[in-house]
Amino acid sequence: MIEASTLSALRGWASRNLFVLFMAMTVLLGFVAPGPGAAEGMFSLKSLAQIGVAVIFFLHGANLAPSVFLSGVRRWRVHLLVQGTTYIVFPIAAIILALVLGGVMGPDLLLGFFFLAALPSTVSSAVALTAVAGGNVPVAVFNASLSGLIGLLLTPALIAPVSATGSGTFDFWAAVIDIAFTVLLPFAVGQAARPLIGGFLTRRKSLLGRVDRGVILLIIYTSFAASTAAGIWSNFSAQEVISTFVLSAIMLAGALAFVNGAAALWRLPPPDKAAGVFCGATKSLATGAPMAQILFADHPAVGGIMLPLLVYHPLQLMVCAALAQCYADRV
Repeated sequence: MIEASTLSALRGWASRNLFVLFMAMTVLLGFVAPGPGAAEGMFSLKSLAQIGVAVIFFLHGANLAPSVFLSGVRRWRVHLLVQGTTYIVFPIAAIILALVLGGVMGPDLLLGFFFLAALPSTVSSAVALTAVAGGNVPVAVFNASLSGLIGLLLTPALIAPVSATGSGTFDFWAAVIDIAFTVLLPFAVGQAARPLIGGFLTRRKSLLGRVDRGVILLIIYTSFAASTAAGIWSNFSAQEVISTFVLSAIMLAGALAFVNGAAALWRLPPPDKAAGVFCGATKSLATGAPMAQILFADHPAVGGIMLPLLVYHPLQLMVCAALAQCYADRV
């Protein structure tokens, strides 16, 4: 029999880490029941996740005073930290990885890690995680959007010297319009609606937290479900998957450590630090997947090149979601 004190301690831990437990169950659900999360269509869970992302930006736009947003845009140190980590530190780390493991790991996986390192940060996930952590949401919105726009030009430029195998042309304006409609337009509409619903959201701050957490869980489930339904995990040997997972975990830990250390060195306040961590250490699958199909259209091992991104993306969601909850508990 388990003692009453032990049960009480377990209940206390579960209540404090409820979001982490839900996240673990969501990952498991993506493996055992991928069908609903992988389905396409107007009324699918994927479409619901996209709508949820737009709702997040609308609510945060309505909840933020314009003066607060403008003050976030002026935080140049955070912007420099995020963009420098995304497009300088990550590629350098990938080059070091290639030099160290060049004779051990296959060239396709090494190219995949460099492709991962050259990608922009996530948009919806970074903002939602920053909100959960009690971080500076305006800074996160600005940096995530800026990173996506920079990546449309800089990612192909970084990849070109390494492997120029693609035969397609990347639709720059289509990607810009997609970011505008998914992020900037809902945020702007929320700002316009602030006089009508701003007071209500101020009195119901817990509502934003529930929406943020719900959309993060939905993104995690659909990411794992899509990979499972497509048979991604069965296309590679156990050794390849395990080594890719270990290296992805090392790269993620290194990025988190670098951003935390730089934020401490620059004495950034905790809200700015949270925005920098979740924008600087994450990589976008939504941008990476279509880019890979274009940049590596003629490459015979595009699946192997995609593997690091497919492993890193759900890993970053799980680790950063748990980290965001830790930040929120401290606040």
